Amino acid sequence: MPPVGSGRHDRAGPKRDAPHSPSCSKRDEDTRQKGEDQKPYSISRHQLRRGMSSSVVIVINFNSGRHLERCLDSIRADAPQAPVIVVDNASTDASQRPAEGSNTRVRLVANTVNVGFAKAVNQAIALSDEPYILLLNPDCALEPGALEGLAAELDRFPECAIVGPRILDADGGVQGSVRGDPNLLTGLFGRSSSLTRMFPRSGLARRNVPTPVSDERRQADWVSGACMLCRRTALDQVQGFDERYFLYWEDADLCKRLRAKGFTIRHVPGSRVRHIGGQSSRTARRLAIRAFHRSAYLYYATHVARTPVVRGLAWLMLQARCQLMLMTERSETSGL
Repeated sequence: MPPVGSGRHDRAGPKRDAPHSPSCSKRDEDTRQKGEDQKPYSISRHQLRRGMSSSVVIVINFNSGRHLERCLDSIRADAPQAPVIVVDNASTDASQRPAEGSNTRVRLVANTVNVGFAKAVNQAIALSDEPYILLLNPDCALEPGALEGLAAELDRFPECAIVGPRILDADGGVQGSVRGDPNLLTGLFGRSSSLTRMFPRSGLARRNVPTPVSDERRQADWVSGACMLCRRTALDQVQGFDERYFLYWEDADLCKRLRAKGFTIRHVPGSRVRHIGGQSSRTARRLAIRAFHRSAYLYYATHVARTPVVRGLAWLMLQARCQLMLMTERSETSGL
């Protein structure tokens, strides 16, 4: 079915949370914040259950194979009371079937065309009214207590708009889901770039994906959209996801715009999610590579490259990287 309305969530909703406005010096605020970050939780079990019951889970599916069923099973186990909206972006592999009548709390929205990730998320947000919104990739599975820990963090920090968990790969390794804002230089040291593999200890590489891995709850520039819990009233203030992003980079853009409004982004390593990675785009790998670089240019042109000269440089660098990845993909596909 086509998107509802414009695909944006435009209800007035409850009273909006006011972004945090510190009255002390920056140094005093940083010291206070660090202390607050590491204090033990003082939230009651009743409040935790209320946070979980106030969440809707949104899953955007596209040719995810058998992973959606595992994803839905993990939601039922970790958050059995949470309603689930699965938006299928015109899959051709019947991967949406586990959402068809599998549970009264699971609603399937079947798009007749692939509208992209950002627009599909806004479409689902418009169909729900819960104050907390959990975005979860179909190739992700919640570990026990994941949603409870994320909801507790939003309850505890009213200035926080988005909180992300620790994301693990299939073997238990920690994925780089906590990120720093990229610029033209650090952008060359992406999580999977050749330069990062060649110079893993480089400060430029660690700026984008901080290492070593920390076990402390803390603020971040942005967190991966593979799994994030969002505060609805905060999303209302920035009109949700930017639908110009078809696939990739929409999470970095959203966090950047929310922080510009005074909200914070947080990471809770105690909440964990397993992520296989790349399942929804692997069947169209070349299209995914092109979509990644188109979205990367949109992000840089919007937030980093403010002059025509710098935007042109960003375009040339991204085009070169895109063509190199496409050539590598062709070589691997042909077995050369």
